Amino acid sequence: MGRCKTGEFVKVEVRDEWLWVLVDSSDHERRLVFVKLDNEPIVHTYMRLGMEAAVSYGNIRHHRTASSFKQ
Repeated sequence: MGRCKTGEFVKVEVRDEWLWVLVDSSDHERRLVFVKLDNEPIVHTYMRLGMEAAVSYGNIRHHRTASSFKQ
């Protein structure tokens, strides 16, 4: 997992659900990405669009720039 930049998207695994999140910042040394939830969860209904979280690099499955969604 490379360094994530502000404004990029990552897909993370949260206990049996995959969620796209928007990167606010990252801490490469601690292997954490600070994100905002970018889609409404189906399984984890306590989570809401825009909710902030810290995600371990180990839970990231895909990494995309915003422009790659338009292709």
